[in-house]
Amino acid sequence: MHRFANPARFLRLSAALRPWALGVALLTLAAGLWLALFDSPPDYQQGETVRIMYVHVPSAWMAMMVYASMAVASAVGLVWKHPVAELYTKAAAPLGAGFTALCLLTGSLWGQPMWGTWWVWDARLTSVLILFFIYLGYIVLVSAFDDPQRGLKAGAVLTLVGAVNLPVIKFSVDWWNTLHQPASVMKLDGPSLDPAMLWPLLLMAVAFTALFVWLVLLRIETEIAERRIRALRLATAMAATNRGAGGDEAPGLEQPVG
Repeated sequence: MHRFANPARFLRLSAALRPWALGVALLTLAAGLWLALFDSPPDYQQGETVRIMYVHVPSAWMAMMVYASMAVASAVGLVWKHPVAELYTKAAAPLGAGFTALCLLTGSLWGQPMWGTWWVWDARLTSVLILFFIYLGYIVLVSAFDDPQRGLKAGAVLTLVGAVNLPVIKFSVDWWNTLHQPASVMKLDGPSLDPAMLWPLLLMAVAFTALFVWLVLLRIETEIAERRIRALRLATAMAATNRGAGGDEAPGLEQPVG
């Protein structure tokens, strides 16, 4: 990973990966939506409302996956001072917050016809809401310092502390009584979904993942460009200050004529 601490090397890798990520995202999103909306059958209990699952479940997976990757990147940034890892955490946070918001919104739309209410304060929903607030807290914290490096360090610490919420989200349906259904895909004995529903769900998960990769690479490139612009502006300001100081001293160096 230290090879890609060099921003120029990372930018070359990013430029090669972005078109592939976008292509995979568009293809799998089109195929997944077609299968989810027109080919997969309705559920025998939930009817057509089950189709919300094809957006809700992948967005929930992405909310947790993005945060887990941020926690790993934060540890790498704190321990090994990896600059791209720090930028990845900052770039990924708004995307993770977006997936979490989408998860909460679609969960409410799904819960209203199933449970008769838009929201319940059960363990799974509450812990996902806490995850959303942690995302927002990170975004605010890294922007609260005049020194960007201090903001990134403070955000990395918050990310590592907030990672304790991930196992709570994952196992909340097993630890407490909750209205939320237990896992139906990631199970030791295999998925309990019918293949006609499982394949669209997996395609949508791949589409969301590829979309995230494309967006986060773009955001990291933007962060690198902004750092370079700040460095150039600082160098220009220092050069102008030095020239000004030299200009003030120049008359004192002149020798009297005659």
